[in-house]
Amino acid sequence: MSGAVPVGGRIAGGGAEADRRAGTVLCRDCLTRAPAAMRGTSLRCRACGSPRVLSHPELDSLSIAHIDCDAFYASVEKRDNPELTDRPLIIGGGTRGVVSTCCYIARISGVRSAMPMFKARELCPDAVVIKPDMAKYVRVGRDIRERMRALTPLVEPLSIDEAFLDLTGTERLHHATPAESLARFARSIEEEVGVTVSVGLAPNKFLAKIASDLDKPRGFSVIGAAEAVSFLAEQKIGLIWGVGKVFQQKLAADGLTTIGQLQKMEAVDLARRYGAMGLRLASLAHGRDDRPVSAHRETKSVSSETTFDTDISDVARLRAILRRLAEEVSTRLKAADLAGRTVTLKLKTPDFRIITRSRSLADPTQLADRIFRTGEDLLKAAAEGKRFRLIGIGVSELTDGTRADPDDLVDPVAGQRARAERAVDALRSKFGKQAVELGLTKAGDPRRQRDR
Repeated sequence: MSGAVPVGGRIAGGGAEADRRAGTVLCRDCLTRAPAAMRGTSLRCRACGSPRVLSHPELDSLSIAHIDCDAFYASVEKRDNPELTDRPLIIGGGTRGVVSTCCYIARISGVRSAMPMFKARELCPDAVVIKPDMAKYVRVGRDIRERMRALTPLVEPLSIDEAFLDLTGTERLHHATPAESLARFARSIEEEVGVTVSVGLAPNKFLAKIASDLDKPRGFSVIGAAEAVSFLAEQKIGLIWGVGKVFQQKLAADGLTTIGQLQKMEAVDLARRYGAMGLRLASLAHGRDDRPVSAHRETKSVSSETTFDTDISDVARLRAILRRLAEEVSTRLKAADLAGRTVTLKLKTPDFRIITRSRSLADPTQLADRIFRTGEDLLKAAAEGKRFRLIGIGVSELTDGTRADPDDLVDPVAGQRARAERAVDALRSKFGKQAVELGLTKAGDPRRQRDR
C-alpha cells in the first residue's frame, strides 16, 4: 500500500507525514481547496474547520465513480415525515415478507435488507414499519438520475438508487476536477432533494463500487491505483462481485478465503480450477477491471412481487393484489421509458414450489391495464383453487417506450382505457399516489384491510 488508506475523506494512520504528503484537501462542506490542517489525528479544512475533507495523492487524476443513495427508501420516508427522523424505520411489510431496506438506526439492532420481517421485528420491536411506495421512490430516483446526467452523459444505472459515472474529460465543462464535481453533487442532493448519498472514486468500476461502501452514510472514499493491490490483499474473497456464498464455500474448501491468497496464484492456475470465473478472480484480485461505464446498460426485465402474511386461495383477492403489482411495474416502466412484450405471472405455493406462466403480446406495453389483464388471464388458468404465499408479475423483452401500446383496431375500448390511465398518471404525478385510487386494488388488498 502506498502511504495511507483514505476513508471517508480522512487518512487513517496518517500523522504528520501523511499531512505533508496530502498537501491540500478538498472540503466536502464548503467545497474549497485549502492547505491541510492537523487537529489531533484528523485532517481538517483550514477554511471552515470541517473534518469532512478529501485528501489523496490520486484525487485529481481519478474519474470513475460509484454513487449510492444511503438507505434510499427509508431516507425518502424520513424526508417526507420528520417525526421519523430519530426513530428506527423499516421499509417492508407483513410477517412473512422481507425487509426492503431500513434506516441506519434500525441497522444498529441488526436489521438488514432481505431479512425476514418476523426476524426484523424481533431484533427491533420499536421500529416503525412502512410499506414501500415504489411510485414515490421512482420519482425521487429519476430526479437524482437526471442530476447525475448533468455531470456526465456516461451514467450506468445499477438500480433505482445507484449508478456508475465516468467523468473523464468533464473538467472543462464544469471547471472542476471529477472529485470536486462529485463533492458538489453530493452536497446538492442532500440540500435540494433531501436524501444523502455515498461516493466511491477510483480508477475503475470494481474499485469504485467497493469505495462507496467504505464509509456509509454520507461517505466519500477513494481507492487509488497505487494502493489497490495492498488494500485488496486484506479483504475477504466475498468482496468480489459474483462470489456468492456457495462459491465462497468452494473456494474455502480449497483453502482460499482472502483476496491476498488469490493474488499469489497464477492466472492460469485459477483458470484451470475455476474456468472463466478463475480468470475474473485473477484480474479483480489485483484491482484490474477494464469494463467501461455504459450509458446503455440493458435492463432485461421489470417486476414486482409480494409475500402474504397468510396463504390466499381467493382469486378475487389475488386479482386485487395483482392489479396493484401491475401498477408498480407500469410505474417503473414509464419512469425508465421502457415497454415490454412478454408478461410473466409468478406464484409460490405454501410448500415453496414456484409456478410461472408467461404470455407474449403482439406489441410492447407499459400500461398497467394491459399488464394486469394479461396477468389476470394467466392467474385464472393457474389458480385452480390452490393456496399461495406469494404472487408477482413482470415484463420482459424490453424495448424503447416510444414503441409502446399502439392503437388496437381489434379492441377500440383499449385506447380509451389507455387514455384514462395516462390521465390518472398525470393526476398522481401532480397530487401524489393517493389522489386517484382504483377500487379493485383498494377493496381486495389484504394488507389494506389489515392496516385499517
